[in-house]
Amino acid sequence: MLHIVHLIERRHGHARGASIALRLVLASALLLALGLGLLLSGRALAQDAAASDPAGTAIRLLDRLDAGAYAEAEAMFSPEMAAAVPAAKLQAVWEALPAQAGKANGRGDAKPTPGAGGTLVEIPLQYEKASLLAKIAVGTDGKVIGFIVQPAPAAPVAAPAVAEDAAYGERDMAVGEGDRALPGTLAMPKGDGPFPAVVLVHGSGPHDRDETIGPNKPFLDIARGLAAQGIAVLRYEKRTKARPQDFAGGTFGVDDETTNDAVLAVDALRKTEGIDPKRIFVLGHSQGGMMAPRIASVSGHVAGLVLMAAPARSLLDIVIEQNRRFAVLDDNKTSDAERDAIAQITAQVRQTRDPATDIATRTLMGQPAGYWRSIDAVDPVADAAAVALPMLVLQAARDIQVVDADWGRWRGAFHDDPKVAFKLYESLNHLGIAGEGNGSLAEYQQPGHVDDALIDDVAQWIKAH
Repeated sequence: MLHIVHLIERRHGHARGASIALRLVLASALLLALGLGLLLSGRALAQDAAASDPAGTAIRLLDRLDAGAYAEAEAMFSPEMAAAVPAAKLQAVWEALPAQAGKANGRGDAKPTPGAGGTLVEIPLQYEKASLLAKIAVGTDGKVIGFIVQPAPAAPVAAPAVAEDAAYGERDMAVGEGDRALPGTLAMPKGDGPFPAVVLVHGSGPHDRDETIGPNKPFLDIARGLAAQGIAVLRYEKRTKARPQDFAGGTFGVDDETTNDAVLAVDALRKTEGIDPKRIFVLGHSQGGMMAPRIASVSGHVAGLVLMAAPARSLLDIVIEQNRRFAVLDDNKTSDAERDAIAQITAQVRQTRDPATDIATRTLMGQPAGYWRSIDAVDPVADAAAVALPMLVLQAARDIQVVDADWGRWRGAFHDDPKVAFKLYESLNHLGIAGEGNGSLAEYQQPGHVDDALIDDVAQWIKAH
């Protein structure tokens, strides 16, 4: 999935059986995000946890927010946090919660977790209509350096076991070697090979191997659907999920996050018995689709690409566009608070692109400017033209994240290329799941499965190549 910043509508179904839409306006380091986790603002964290009481600090912060003492709450922030989330913006966010989630009904116990350079304190927040989770990062000097409020996570749902009579089996398979290896799963058809194979590449955010989003597991559906049709599929934990410590510094880029591991996954399949090393494909979803041509170029061993909901434009531009779109999803209006948040995102994008900004400076979503510049430098359409591989481009008409402008750019560039095929699905959303009416982020919290027709189209295309 693409990063979704500041303005989010989510359907949350774990609060006393209720299912409500949460829509919050959040500032730079105060985010409600799909799968993004805690985004630390400002200074890099050192190894030792604070010698003071991080849990007590987190509780005092919430006490001050509940008491309306926003200036005192701001005084607990690091300079970077205070600049990003001043008292007035903090007040607007905190006082918006009851309007969305109902009356506050207390808190759960604080859970501190010492980590790479500080302590992450998680505190459940109980509201009348929702269960939320405050995540507060306390630095070694006792200052708050990160703060988000998000829906409390549902208990993880394990993937169902493969049926004994299935036409495929699954086994563990590592991507990479040594301590930095990523755990993965290979879905392997039964019978005589060699089989064609696919590497699944995630969208943005720290995804697991199934690309779990709410109750949905798109990569699990795709992997098993293709394996049942005689195509091996490798899916793996994204590095930001399995090894977040690899990103503690401020000098990483999108290749460290995505490209390099996907290249290793292709290499692992080439060395696997029963796999045809000349028929290994990459299926990228969302940001993974944007990166797929680059992955193929670096690897040199990819037979073709499947681009599912792939952006064709700069993600920095799309982030601004998304937030403008999400602001009017509920009532076709943009509130003053929403307008302020969009203005701040726009300013962060300008700061990121400013050559005078140091690459380690944390800007949009608390990520280093250098990370965003590495993404901004990717032109997926030009990269796809350069590798000149067979491609299948898939787009959902109800997708509210990757939209017609991207679909149109892909078609405009390759409509007369006989190696490129296009499929548009009228009823599907960004996850490839069917729905009705206008698309919404709330759909991501409704259980479903990737459409069978989409999986069949991918299988037939791969077999034809």
